[in-house]
Amino acid sequence: MAPQAQNEIGPVPLRPLVRERVWGSQSLPVWLPAPEAGKPIGEAWLTSGECVIEGATSHGNPFAELIASSPAKFGVSPATPEFPLLIKLLFPREKLSVQVHPDDALARTLGQQNDKTECWYVLSADPGASVMVGFEEEISPAQVREAITAGSLEQKLRKIPVKAGDMIYIPAGTVHAIGPGMMLLETQQTSDITYRLFDYGRPRELHVEQGLAAMKTVTSAGIVAPQPMEGFVRLISSPYFVIDRFFATSDGAPLGKRGEMQILLALDEGCFLECSAGSALPLPTGHAVVLPAELLDYHLRSAFGCSVIRIAEK
Repeated sequence: MAPQAQNEIGPVPLRPLVRERVWGSQSLPVWLPAPEAGKPIGEAWLTSGECVIEGATSHGNPFAELIASSPAKFGVSPATPEFPLLIKLLFPREKLSVQVHPDDALARTLGQQNDKTECWYVLSADPGASVMVGFEEEISPAQVREAITAGSLEQKLRKIPVKAGDMIYIPAGTVHAIGPGMMLLETQQTSDITYRLFDYGRPRELHVEQGLAAMKTVTSAGIVAPQPMEGFVRLISSPYFVIDRFFATSDGAPLGKRGEMQILLALDEGCFLECSAGSALPLPTGHAVVLPAELLDYHLRSAFGCSVIRIAEK
């Protein structure tokens, strides 16, 4: 194999950044740091600019510094200075708030470059676990306001039972909520705007007027059927991101997408990423590894069999 060129960055492993949330859990997977006593962890951010780099390149530095040094390789432009996709793991022990995110047009009036379309891939789910996505029946904004006041908004939403392996698409403008008893891999456009419509009496700020302006009473949200492809399974293809699932064996699985930025997440132990530059990198379970847009070829290989999620911009 050819040696890696000096201007090539190669794979960038990132350390997850855990976030305390009122609805979170004290029971985390063993590959995440144990939470402090009394601090429920709801999210692990996998591709935030604050995440610390764990690889040889820029080891110990914030991911944001590496992005700033080579923005084009990470899908970043002067108009959108942040890494375009925020990947998270969610650990809900209680219900999340009923919320909504604005679409592109509304987000830009608020000074944001893009909306917040997202999806959830169910990694594990207890029996009876469910999410709420959109409305069960046709409804007007006035009726939504009345349901918020009456405390009955949850009963108006479409409840979807979920199991491991389900993919749920949440385009911007969809009123949604996550129930307890599951672990989700969330992919979202990088955006800070969330409007809470209802929060089960928890003492947090609500954004009723903004949420009513942002919501759409009819959306394309819901479970997406997986599509078998050559060498992998396509879990979802949205206007903003594409997510695939690979199963690596000792024969090796080529990633493709040469010259495109990609994000990898191993769901099992024992997987290696082989690079045409001559290196091999173990993929740590539950940690994101970002592949910059470079002219390198990659293969996944595992002696025991390993599932790997690949996320890329559309």
